[in-house]
Amino acid sequence: MRNIDLSPLYRSFIGFDHLASMIDAASQSEKQTSYPPYNIELLEEDKYRITMAVAGFSQNDIEIEVQENTLKVSGTIESKEKERKFLHKGISERNFERKFQLGDHVKVLNADMKNGLLHIELERVIPEAKKPKKIEIGGNLLENQS
Repeated sequence: MRNIDLSPLYRSFIGFDHLASMIDAASQSEKQTSYPPYNIELLEEDKYRITMAVAGFSQNDIEIEVQENTLKVSGTIESKEKERKFLHKGISERNFERKFQLGDHVKVLNADMKNGLLHIELERVIPEAKKPKKIEIGGNLLENQS
């Protein structure tokens, strides 16, 4: 386990207490396998698409779940066929679970599956209260309080 001292960051970053937990989650995601292969695409400024190659899986075999800021995609195939004898096996048919850390205010819009590719559409929706506000300079603070 790597220990990283983040205390210098806390001097200039206010409200980033959750930074350590995000780094820890990212280091755990490094332990994931590379199966199934996927792409993350930037469609527009705040719109994204995750595309996963899930050949051999049907829509009923795949489960997509969002909990807090984690998107979890898992696939489970129940083997109903008799044992097959392969001369060459290049297509993986194994169960998987892949997790993606989502940024604040990133929402999953929908998911679709076509031609062995699972597409998950995401969008960052920043609430009005979180958008930048311009602060006007002028007037005495004591005058504004009365």
